[in-house]
Amino acid sequence: MKKTRTNARGSSRRDFLKLSAAAAVGMGISQPVASATLTSQMSSQAKLELIQGKDPYSLAARIGKYLRVTDVTDGLDAVGRADLTLMDPLIRPLWMGVRFWGPAVTMRVIPTNRRMPVIDRKDALLQHDIWNKSGGSHARLLTKPGCVIVTSTNGARECGYWGSNNSMAMQADGVVGIVTDGNARDTDEIILQKNPVACRGIGRTIIPGRVELMDVDVPVACGGVMVRPGDIIGCDWDGVVVVPIEVAEEVLYFAARIAIDDKKSRRNLYEKLGKKPDETVDWESVADYFKDIL
Repeated sequence: MKKTRTNARGSSRRDFLKLSAAAAVGMGISQPVASATLTSQMSSQAKLELIQGKDPYSLAARIGKYLRVTDVTDGLDAVGRADLTLMDPLIRPLWMGVRFWGPAVTMRVIPTNRRMPVIDRKDALLQHDIWNKSGGSHARLLTKPGCVIVTSTNGARECGYWGSNNSMAMQADGVVGIVTDGNARDTDEIILQKNPVACRGIGRTIIPGRVELMDVDVPVACGGVMVRPGDIIGCDWDGVVVVPIEVAEEVLYFAARIAIDDKKSRRNLYEKLGKKPDETVDWESVADYFKDIL
């Protein structure tokens, strides 16, 4: 009996690693050797089941056209993922009006155990470069237009990994959102610039001597939930949700049905109260947009 349980756990872990690798391959992301080996060992049929028809970028675009985080949360309930994919409610967008959906590109950041050396005046602008060259960065972040960067900080103390400069640089490269269970800094400018950042808190310090970037495009824990490369991340004023790529199509169906019904119901209440209808109760447009799947 004990041996059976061990085999089941091993099989489950292999399935998880295969799914993570397959999702990443579907995005065209290079994987570490171990993941690449697992992927090469998968049968063609398994790859088709995991990837074909589940392009995370097209699915994210469809979800993001009309649906709210709450609609998608209800859809996740319908497919049996209730509460498992809701990030900690403390992780919130910095300004009202933030709204984004996109496939995850993940980063694993950990607290360091060494200090940044004291620098000379001539090196005043080289702190990040010095830190990276001394081993502060063990991986390179590569993004794709339409993606959402998810940064797991593993309990690091106050450190503004994302600020008004690097978050805007990501936005300029086509990144549609940034989510971190750590801090952001320069937040007055992030808000002014309308950079799409959701974070747990506000920080003041810079990266050197505080955290090290260990991995990119690996499964991470962020806000108490699992996030894998290619899982779809959504954010609005209600918070952040993760849609596992393998259930995204089913979630989209349920969320669309729920959203249309909600808009119909609220349209009736608008009329009863004599309120002028707005775009949030335009159920006809949503129904037309999703007519191919409903």
